[in-house]
Order: sequence, then structure tokens, then C-alpha cells
Amino acid sequence: MRLGLGEAARTTTRLRGLLAERRPLVVPGCYNALTARILEHAGHEAIYMTGYGTSLSLLGLPDAGLITLTEMALNARLIAGAVRAPVIADADTGFGNAINLVRTIEEYIRAGVAGLHIEDQVAPKRCGHVAGREVIDREEAVGKIRAAHATRQALDPEFVLVARTDARGAHGGSLDEAITRANLFLEAGADLAFVEGPASKAEIAEVCRRVHGPVFYNQTGISPRLSEAEMAELGIAVTILPGAVLRQTIMAVHDLAVALKQQGALAEAEVDARTKTHPLGNLHLFAGFDRIRALEEGFLPTESQQKYAGTLGHLPEAKG
Repeated sequence: MRLGLGEAARTTTRLRGLLAERRPLVVPGCYNALTARILEHAGHEAIYMTGYGTSLSLLGLPDAGLITLTEMALNARLIAGAVRAPVIADADTGFGNAINLVRTIEEYIRAGVAGLHIEDQVAPKRCGHVAGREVIDREEAVGKIRAAHATRQALDPEFVLVARTDARGAHGGSLDEAITRANLFLEAGADLAFVEGPASKAEIAEVCRRVHGPVFYNQTGISPRLSEAEMAELGIAVTILPGAVLRQTIMAVHDLAVALKQQGALAEAEVDARTKTHPLGNLHLFAGFDRIRALEEGFLPTESQQKYAGTLGHLPEAKG
């Protein structure tokens, strides 16, 4: 059911097309294939795979460098395979030095995502809006971007490379150091510069003014929330909203879990009744059982359709 590598290559081209429109591209965050499909269904042009959400949803652990390349790349592959919208994925520090990063770029390109961002934190890293971060030295950080750029040029030059620096909020860091690094990363081959953790609109404006290339902005945590008009005025190219879906899911599931504990099966029946009028209330339809029946009609013997006669439950629509 996954899209092939040809489709993956086209998503990189489509993402570059969106960036070429020179308007703020607002990209909400998902943490698995299901939430990616919901975002796409709602009409979003591109989707972001959050590392925080991946760690919390897969492992039940915080974004503190505990998740591995294997787990992150697998989640990226599953998400990219579930949607046609271009996916930008968190790749943490690249899971090692410049040599390790070469493999990370290869794995993410093979996973079918359209782009990724890598950061200059010391491993084990942590969420960019949690205190206690440290960054590697400039020379090593620039070398990693050069390695990432060379690798994507060899495999898919359209693949989008976002270079993130955490120097603004790191131990002993500063906004000046972050901006210096952002420009060095662009010179080393990055397509967009990502200064994590600006704490005011004035800081964002300074980043946009002094960074010599497209700016990627993380609208979460300690950073200000901006309207699309404000983003356009500042010149922000891409804004990610990584945590909204994750936080909403946590709250909604918690409230349902409490209701189930207090009311038992009656709470589930109430939820079932409430969802019937929702655009995605038919879970079987959204999941794709009608597509399964269409594939059966197209590729299985005609008699395979007989199994639907006289059975109970959701009846996928026949296309023939």
C-alpha cells in the first residue's frame, strides 16, 4: 500500500515548489501515520513528523535523545507511505557525527520523506524548548551539514535540507552565535536555516534580518505565536506547529479514559453516538476499506466479491 520511490522523489519536487511560492508555509506536526492522514484530509499542503511526538508515542519517553535512528526512520517511512503530501521529518542530531549523518540522510531519503532537519546539539540531545542543552563546536557542526549536503546531492538533489542550531538557548549560548551558525550552515549547503528558541518577536525579526537565506521557524514552547500575516511581514519561509496534534490527542484520550473508568461501556456508546455526525466519524471509511474492495474488484477473481453477500457490519462500497 506504500507509495513507490518515484512518488517519494516527486514529493521532494512538490515541497520545493511550495517553497518557491515565497509565502509562509505552515506545516502542522504529526506523530504517526494516522495523524498524518488526518492532517492531509484537512487539506494541509505539507506535514511535519515531530521527534518529540515520535519518542513519546512510540516509546512513552521524552524527547531526550533516547530514540534511535532505526525507530525514527521507520516512523518517517510509515508516515510518508500513508500520505501524498510532502513530509518534513525531524532527524535530531543525525544520530552521531558526520559519518553517522551520511547514513541518516540515506535512510530518510529511502523512507520517502521530502526533507529533514538536523541540529547541532551534543548527544544525547533534548527538546529545543527544554533547559540544559549543549551544542557541538562550529567546525564539527558545519562538517555535518557539508556531509548531509553531499549525501543528498548524490541520492536526490531535490531533497530539502534544514539546518537547525540550538545555540540561542544552549548553555553559554547566544542569539549572535545562533545567527552566525545559521549562516555558516547555509554556506555549507543547507536550504533553510532553523534558529531554535527565539524568545520574542524582536528576536525572530533579528533572525530574519541577519540570516542570509530562507528561515525555518518552530512556533512552539517559549517562542511567540505568529499570524500568517506576521510571518509574511518578517519573511519566514516555513513554520512548523509540532505539538498541537500531540497535545490535543493526549488531552482527548485522557478525558475518554477517565470517562471509561467512571461510566464503563456507556461512555463508549456516548462517544460512538457523538462521532456519527463528524466528517471522519465513519472509521471504516476513513481507514480505507472501500479502497480495499476496489482493489479486490480490480485484481482478485470475480467470485471474491461473494463474501460480502449476507454478512453483517460495515459494507464497503462496490465500484463496479
